[in-house]
Amino acid sequence: MTEAALSSVARSTAKIDSREKALRRFEIGDRIFHIVTRSSAIAVLIVLGGVIVSLVQGSMPALSKFGFGFLTSDAWNPVTEKFGAAPAIYGTLVTSFIALLIAAPVGFGIAVFLTELCPYQLRRPIGVAVELLAGIPSIIYGIWGMFVFAPFLQVHVQPALIATFAHIPGLNLLFAGPPYGIGILTASLILAIMILPLISSISRDVFNTVPTVLKEAAFGIGCTRWEVMRSIVAPYTGVGLVGGVMLALGRALGETMAVTFVIGNAHKIGASILGPGTTISATIANEFTEADGAIYTSSLIALGLLLFAITFIVLAISRLLLMRLEGQGAR
Repeated sequence: MTEAALSSVARSTAKIDSREKALRRFEIGDRIFHIVTRSSAIAVLIVLGGVIVSLVQGSMPALSKFGFGFLTSDAWNPVTEKFGAAPAIYGTLVTSFIALLIAAPVGFGIAVFLTELCPYQLRRPIGVAVELLAGIPSIIYGIWGMFVFAPFLQVHVQPALIATFAHIPGLNLLFAGPPYGIGILTASLILAIMILPLISSISRDVFNTVPTVLKEAAFGIGCTRWEVMRSIVAPYTGVGLVGGVMLALGRALGETMAVTFVIGNAHKIGASILGPGTTISATIANEFTEADGAIYTSSLIALGLLLFAITFIVLAISRLLLMRLEGQGAR
């Protein structure tokens, strides 16, 4: 072979070798990436399993002693070592439900305003202002609620509610009692303020995913803005809106410091939402450092297990609801 041919063969061989090396590098990188990502997923499952096992083991003494009565009893007496989770469960569910009932419509309204009605120059400043609420630490909400918001409710709002509903059957029990300022309603309002940025931000992002051509077509056939939101935007974004609401509900269920400041921390169940109460997270935060007995500590860990179970059930229900909405959208 001539020298030129040998040189050409050598160049070809070098190119093949470089390609093979590059392919091997890509293959090694892909394997490493696969191992790292799978290990991360497995690590999450291991940590979750460890948390569950720890909670179950720690709560077994209390659950063995009190049994199912731990869920239904309203007793909480460290001296006699009689504990019940009913007031904490009641307070957790009621405050989260009221907060969601207030924050969801307001959050949707803010999202609609920012995406459909707000002048373009003001959309970003208002959006940033709303999102800044999510960056405020929960303890700041608690301090503000205790020293500013609760006194305002005690003087101006709660007496008016008591007087307004005093002669309405049913509602007179819901808004009864002296105006303490702190209580379940106050905690619910603080929670509503805290989860409002989450709902409004997610809803705004979801609304922005609606194709402009769909809305323009609806406006073109004479639909009003309300009809466009109800018939076009809401069905298109239903799954995302439900997901945002459930995410906010999870935040409300586990909130601790802000609720601890303003709920009153009373282990009782009352018909009035103006009265003091407690939640699972507030009870644990208040009493865990003072728990000096095995049953006392185990009861607090059992409350943590109940909060974990409640959150898991809520997330499972939301997932089933999302799957149902996705199925309806596919049809």
